Amino acid sequence: MNEDQPVLELPDFDPKATRRSVRRGIVRTASLVLAVLVAVALAATLGSAAVQKRGDREERMKDVLGTAFKIYNPAYTIGVRDCCETTPLSMSFTVSARELRAAGGFEGRAGSVYTITQDFFGRVGHLPLGNYANTRLSTSLANFGTTLDQKEQVRKVLARLPDGLNALAVVEFDKPLTLGELGAFPAACTARLVYERRPGATPITWDTTTWDRALPGEKMGLSCDKESAQDLEHFRRWVGMLRDHDDANLRRFDLSLARLRKASADGLVYGYVDDLVTIKELRRLIEDPRVRTVHLADVTFDLDDPR
Repeated sequence: MNEDQPVLELPDFDPKATRRSVRRGIVRTASLVLAVLVAVALAATLGSAAVQKRGDREERMKDVLGTAFKIYNPAYTIGVRDCCETTPLSMSFTVSARELRAAGGFEGRAGSVYTITQDFFGRVGHLPLGNYANTRLSTSLANFGTTLDQKEQVRKVLARLPDGLNALAVVEFDKPLTLGELGAFPAACTARLVYERRPGATPITWDTTTWDRALPGEKMGLSCDKESAQDLEHFRRWVGMLRDHDDANLRRFDLSLARLRKASADGLVYGYVDDLVTIKELRRLIEDPRVRTVHLADVTFDLDDPR
């Protein structure tokens, strides 16, 4: 080294300046990492939403799962709300559910809101209500085809009730009726038709409100037998849009493609649910030889009230 060259002197070590520099470096690095993570999360969320909502998946989710949820819960009046909320791993929609009661009684009670969720791969998660609801109407439907609620027992119950009370009841036919035979039945205009007999479990039921694409206004001016025929047509149209890959989800709703396709193809009515029938009318119906029995679910005073 040339002795004439200046010697580079190192500055004195400043601990405070060093700490400030380290802190600035950490902050810059953390900010950069956070920005990258936010960008990745945003891209994942938007990308996942785009994938899950592609094509008509939102509308089909409501069509298939929303309708299946109504069949899964015949004891409730259910409204499917706007779809759909998405996360990177799921898509969901909400439904409102109010227990069906005898008209003029307790049907005005406020309902509850529930969420139906399917994962990124289209599989349905935990479902509310259904087999766990344990309502009087779901129990009455499960009694279809069993030895419970035999005519003589039901006659005694009906005899103790005032004629003018409205009731919620399931009328079970001895043999399933065709639509033509149903049109000749004295109570053909019904709330909900039952399309199978499934002792100990919830059968397939359907009415105008089951499928949101079946608008109630379409029935205006129709006779009772034509109303029932239109309900069956809507049921068949809905079943016709189902695909084999829907079967896994349908089984979460205690349904299956095989049962749905058979019920829609047969078009046989095993009974019906009526929430606007009087006790006097039920006494008359139970004597009809076409009626196997009547399952009484509710009347316009609360059967559970101990008073």
